[in-house]
Amino acid sequence: MTDQNNAIKFYSGEQIPVELHKVRIVQKLFLKPIEERKAAMEEAGFNTFLLNTKDIFLDMLTDSGTNAMSDNQVSSMLQADDAYAGSQSFYRMEKALRDVFGKHYVLPVHQGRAAENIVSQVFIKKGDVIPMNYHFTTTKEHMELNGGKVLEIYADDALEIKSNKPFKGNIDIDKLKAVYKEYGKEKVAFVRMEASTNLIGGQPFSMQNMRDVKKICEENGTMMVLDASLIGENAYFIKQREEEFKNTEIKDILLEMCSYADLIYFSSRKVSSTRGGGIVTDSKDLYMKMRDLLVLYEGFLTYGGMSVREIEAMAVGIIETCDETVISQSPSFIEYAVNQLDAVGIPVITPPGALGCHIDAKGFLSHVPQQEYPAGALASALFIISGIRGMERGTISSVRDENGDDILADVELLRLAFPRRVFTLSQTMFVVDRVKWLYDNRELVGGLEWVEEPPLLRFFMGRLKAKTDWPEKLMAKFRADFGESL
Repeated sequence: MTDQNNAIKFYSGEQIPVELHKVRIVQKLFLKPIEERKAAMEEAGFNTFLLNTKDIFLDMLTDSGTNAMSDNQVSSMLQADDAYAGSQSFYRMEKALRDVFGKHYVLPVHQGRAAENIVSQVFIKKGDVIPMNYHFTTTKEHMELNGGKVLEIYADDALEIKSNKPFKGNIDIDKLKAVYKEYGKEKVAFVRMEASTNLIGGQPFSMQNMRDVKKICEENGTMMVLDASLIGENAYFIKQREEEFKNTEIKDILLEMCSYADLIYFSSRKVSSTRGGGIVTDSKDLYMKMRDLLVLYEGFLTYGGMSVREIEAMAVGIIETCDETVISQSPSFIEYAVNQLDAVGIPVITPPGALGCHIDAKGFLSHVPQQEYPAGALASALFIISGIRGMERGTISSVRDENGDDILADVELLRLAFPRRVFTLSQTMFVVDRVKWLYDNRELVGGLEWVEEPPLLRFFMGRLKAKTDWPEKLMAKFRADFGESL
């Protein structure tokens, strides 16, 4: 498969992303009046996770399980082998994973967090530390439940909102060395690298950084674990931003990245645009340590809790991840949205990363204290004025300390996800337009407070309310500016 140069220039000089696919099946959308959107937000407890899709216009909550499958993926599902054990569907998926990731042993799981559960149970013991470039919510919970301590050792400038640093997802090598000096190599369960760090703006790491981390792991006899859920986009950024790889095919970048990892796990909801997940390794010893837990928690070795139809689609999707026209579409639309917003002074994470356009809620709503959850308030406000569902990635997604106080998040972000091949340019322009209007009227938005707060992963199921009548004031201003428009 030969990579295609996706840089299409317009005679006008504009930089506009072009869809390198055609739309053949569509799903109808509805944009309800603002009064109904406000009522839906209140009923959902100002938590976008609890919204009903019948009330949503553009669903930008996540790219997990929402990417558009290709025609080849859909058609592959018709050949699924429904056998409980020894399914031919599994062996087709196994071959695809071996070809793309370069690892022999394959364990299927129903999604990424199932892989995290198995990896954490097998390889983490009480008192261990796990250095990484940044945590993900479910990752951290699984590791801490098994007695581990997550150490985020990113570079000092990785959390800067406006930056031209191409690889803000790098591990800081000096900090990694300091971890071994402080804790000793026997206390380091493994080093984890997350491809395109989710919670700090989908920022990638470089190939050279991965090489440097691998060298330290080898010197200390430590396993390197790679979360490959967004590895395709990370490989794309390496090709775009790391001079050594500008003429290298994506499939070869992927193979080199994977060669440095002893164990790889992933959510196929992201990497292959299907539901499911997996763990791969070249080590029979590591495989055998995990195998029995897969049967206990997930299902048999040849389906791992997944539908065989999804397994067939994953086999095709993982191969398509090597196609630059597939993996470039989401980053190119994110770049367009980020550049449009940045040009008018709206605080967004730069450089543009993977997964979505990330708006800095602390900069956007500087008048809302962090204890009143500005990222959650911004997500709620945007839905009310547009029908766009984004995801809070801030203090609501954090936890409380032993005294019951919020551990304030490093960054307060509203993530507007761009699933692969789902949104059109006109829909993206609508998003940009409504965010611009909201920024001009940002003083109307206030904070939130808890009504119902679960003890674990509260951002999924918790309910909040507005601290003042700011939703009514925001709705009134929208009607004054837009009249009867949706």
